[in-house]
Amino acid sequence: MKPKLIVTIIGARPQFIKASAISAELVESNVFNEIVVHTGQHFDANMSDVFFSELGMKPPKYHCGVHGGNHGDMTGRMLIEIEKILTLEQPDVVLVYGDTNSTLAGAIAAAKAYIPVAHVEAGLRSFNPKSPEEINRVVTDRVSRWLFTPTDAASVHLLREGAKPDTISQVGDVMFDVALHHGARVDDTGSILGRLRVKYGLKPHQYCLATIHRAENTDDPIRLTTILEALKNFARDLNVILPLHPRTRRILAKMDQLAVLEESVIITDPLSYLEMVQLEKHASIIATDSGGVQKEAFFYRVPCVTLRDETEWQELVESGWNRVVSPVSVEVVLKNLNASLGVKGKEISPYGRGDAAKKIVHQLAHDLR
Repeated sequence: MKPKLIVTIIGARPQFIKASAISAELVESNVFNEIVVHTGQHFDANMSDVFFSELGMKPPKYHCGVHGGNHGDMTGRMLIEIEKILTLEQPDVVLVYGDTNSTLAGAIAAAKAYIPVAHVEAGLRSFNPKSPEEINRVVTDRVSRWLFTPTDAASVHLLREGAKPDTISQVGDVMFDVALHHGARVDDTGSILGRLRVKYGLKPHQYCLATIHRAENTDDPIRLTTILEALKNFARDLNVILPLHPRTRRILAKMDQLAVLEESVIITDPLSYLEMVQLEKHASIIATDSGGVQKEAFFYRVPCVTLRDETEWQELVESGWNRVVSPVSVEVVLKNLNASLGVKGKEISPYGRGDAAKKIVHQLAHDLR
């Protein structure tokens, strides 16, 4: 039987992580040929190139080079470039991940070309209509033929929205697959943690890891200042490590806050995947506005404070592993950071058994034979 052609659309670092698990299974299956398209949404070498080598992925065949600009501008440019690729390659399936502009552009381009779409991490909802990610999720789900959900809640959301039951496959979370595999590759010596130990005397399980990149925080001076002041206060008692997203760095530089922040907080450039895993795995607490980092904190059983108004991963809040904290004041953020230290949630297994990628590839192979 002639192999089926899958075009995978990725552009942001969480998508590289998810794609690594499924790409490996596609190779093992001997049923598919895969072409990877990198939109360019994350273009910094530490947010893009190094991920492919660390995760054992082959380089993308196409790189669209689209980054920067407002949401409509970015998505539109991606849509134009992806459409050209799909016209040339004529794949059997387009595979998209998560909830970024790359996801939306890939899904729309495929749907317009009558190519069936498979959406990994379908059905997640924050129910915040002002969130760009929420718009991307909902629209992508509506045009997808395969809806691969990570949790019970995600499947229920889709059914409530009228998705056909035979389009929904609850497979678990591919990020859990990756965490099981790559988490075992890092210990508390060497790499970024070793360098920080030499430079700052940093010790495992004696620091807070923080990440801030979401537009709702970085583009709002009041929210961003609140988060930064809380982290500076928290750093008086516990080292805080802040790998800076390029956009966050630019904004802080414009605000003349970088130098002041560096007096209290350990700032690093964006980290490679394995460096980030090492710091997550050995942190005493994680503060983030990232969807993926919330889950990774849980995978490594580290308490997490999510600096947002809501989360897609409500099961982590209900089980006590995560606190969702709107950055309305320094006092509120600081209180919740201190309250989360040393707190362990209930032992739950909401994300499957680490075989999500295998299930996804099996389902696609079955349906396309």
